[in-house]
Amino acid sequence: MSTLKEIVKQADTTIVDVRSTWEVEMGQYPGAINIPLEELSQRVSEFEAFEGPIVLYCRSGNRSGMALQFLKQQGFENLYNGGGLEDMLKLA
Repeated sequence: MSTLKEIVKQADTTIVDVRSTWEVEMGQYPGAINIPLEELSQRVSEFEAFEGPIVLYCRSGNRSGMALQFLKQQGFENLYNGGGLEDMLKLA
């Protein structure tokens, strides 16, 4: 089984920042896509285009955990909670 660090470095991995837009303006993981948690239910179709693993993160790991559970309920697999932005930056 791959570690989160290995998964993040895979070329086909999509990193999704579920924080609010104003939080992202203060900085984000390089190459991350911003899909705020509050918009997730309206933007589920965007996840269908992602081919590899999906790593979700927020500020602390709480909202990304909620996003992960929601996406699992929608039938998505190969999802990972990257925790908070600081946790993600340690993996870069």
